[in-house]
Amino acid sequence: MLKPIHAIECAQNGTVEQVYVQKNSYVYEWERLFLVKTEDGKLIDVSIGASGHITEINVTAGDPINRKLPLALLQDDFIITGSD
Repeated sequence: MLKPIHAIECAQNGTVEQVYVQKNSYVYEWERLFLVKTEDGKLIDVSIGASGHITEINVTAGDPINRKLPLALLQDDFIITGSD
């Protein structure tokens, strides 16, 4: 059975302040994955509503990002989980 790959994106332009995950790490639904400082100076968390393994990370701290740029890829495991 094929497991879909999800692109993890930020809805705003800005700069990556912190990367909380590593390649091949397991993440839970809505877990904080990245911290981004937007162009207007706000800090926002980037997460995704799926759990699974990070298969690729495309950014590092300090990288400028554009809206909808894939920050990382997640292979969905289809297990319903949660994170505080």
